[in-house]
Formats: sequence, C-alpha cells, structure tokens
Amino acid sequence: MTTPPPESSMPPEAGTASPPPGRSWKQRFKRYLLIGLVSPLIVFALYTVVVYNWSYSQGDRSGILRKFSRKGWLCKTWEGELAMTSVPGVMPEMWAFTVRNDSVAGTVNAALGKNVVLHYGEHRGLWSSCFGETQYFVDSVRIIPLP
Repeated sequence: MTTPPPESSMPPEAGTASPPPGRSWKQRFKRYLLIGLVSPLIVFALYTVVVYNWSYSQGDRSGILRKFSRKGWLCKTWEGELAMTSVPGVMPEMWAFTVRNDSVAGTVNAALGKNVVLHYGEHRGLWSSCFGETQYFVDSVRIIPLP
C-alpha cells in the first residue's frame, strides 16, 4: 500500500483558483493612512453637527434692544445687543446675542428701541465665528407693551 503525496505537492486541479496574494505593506500603509486621515474629519464633522443643533441651555432675557446689525467678512451673521436693567437709572448690563433665522432677524430689527423678551439657546463649543460671534442664539422675540 502506498501513501498519497501531500496536498501541497499535488498540481492544482483545473477549475480551481489559487488564493489571492496577501496585500503588500504599501497597500496596507495607504489604507491605514487613509483611515487615519478620514476618521478625525468624520469625528470633527459629527462634533460640529451635534454642538450646532444641541442646546446647552435655554432661557429668556428681557430688556431694551439697543443694537442689531449684520456682520462679517465672509460669513454674515446677525448680531445684537440687549440692555438689561433691573432698576431704572442704573447702568444697564449689555448682553450680546446672535440670530440665525432671517425671519426672526426681521422681527428683532422691527423691535429696536423697544422693551422685549428674547428666547435663546446657548451653544457652547462652536469652533468658528461663522456660526455667530456669540454662543447665544435667539430664536424668538416678544415685544412687551409699556404700561
């Protein structure tokens, strides 16, 4: 009785494909380099989307609208100031805010010099002034009639 030769010494049969060769170190290096460059960009983009859309805090501020303008060289944003005072005759505290929505900006612009309540959301961690010069984004305005 004879023993058959080992499989590695047998010639490949017709119709069977040889296994694909392993990736060379250059191909693996390019792949890891691409993953290493793209992954931080994806994480950074996700961070920006979350911080821009998620509000750290929300609230209302009341006072007299003193200033409102559209600012910026490249990224135009609506920026304003609200004079808040608790006692008449005392120097007011100025509160800077940003408006993203053009329809809200029109309402704020129409209320200049009037006593108003502004509803805002605070967005901490935004990395560029293209989103606004402040971290307070006003989303609604209510004019308070004087007695």
